[in-house]
Amino acid sequence: MWKLKQLIPGDDDDREASLSDEESDGFCSLSYTQRMYAFAACLVGGFACMFLSMIVFLKPIKFAILFTFGNVLAVGSTAFLIGPEQQLNMMFDSTRLYATAAYLGFVVIALISALWIHNKILTILAIICEICALIWYSLSYIPFARRMVSELMVRFCDTEL
Repeated sequence: MWKLKQLIPGDDDDREASLSDEESDGFCSLSYTQRMYAFAACLVGGFACMFLSMIVFLKPIKFAILFTFGNVLAVGSTAFLIGPEQQLNMMFDSTRLYATAAYLGFVVIALISALWIHNKILTILAIICEICALIWYSLSYIPFARRMVSELMVRFCDTEL
C-alpha cells in the first residue's frame, strides 16, 4: 500500500501545497482516499454496466450502449489514480498509440452503429472488435505481453507442421 501511495499524486500531506499552486484545479486537489474511492466507484460502475449489458445481450443496441459505457468508465477510472493528464500521456505514448486509436475508434464505431445506424450486425461486429482492441490495449501495459500473445497466435494458427 505504501508503494501505491508513492505512485499516486495528491497525498494528504501534499494537498495543502497543491491547493496553493495556481495550476491546481479541483480534480488534482483530491486526497489519496478520495482518489481511491473515485477509482473504485468508476471501476465498479464500469463492471456493473458491462455485467448488465449481458442481460440485454439479445438486444444488440442496448447491449452496445451499456457495454461501451462500462468499458469507457472502467478504462477512465485509472485517471483518478494517476491524473487525467498522465492518463492521456500514457494512452498516447508511442508504444500504445495504435492500440489506443483502435480502441477509441471501435468505441465510436460501436456507438454510431448502435445509436445512429441501428444495424444489429454491424453493432455486434463493432463490439467484438472493441473487445479485441481493449485486450490489445490492456496488454500494452504488461511488459512483453503483446509480443508473447503475437507469438502464441502465430504458433496456434500456423498450419505448417
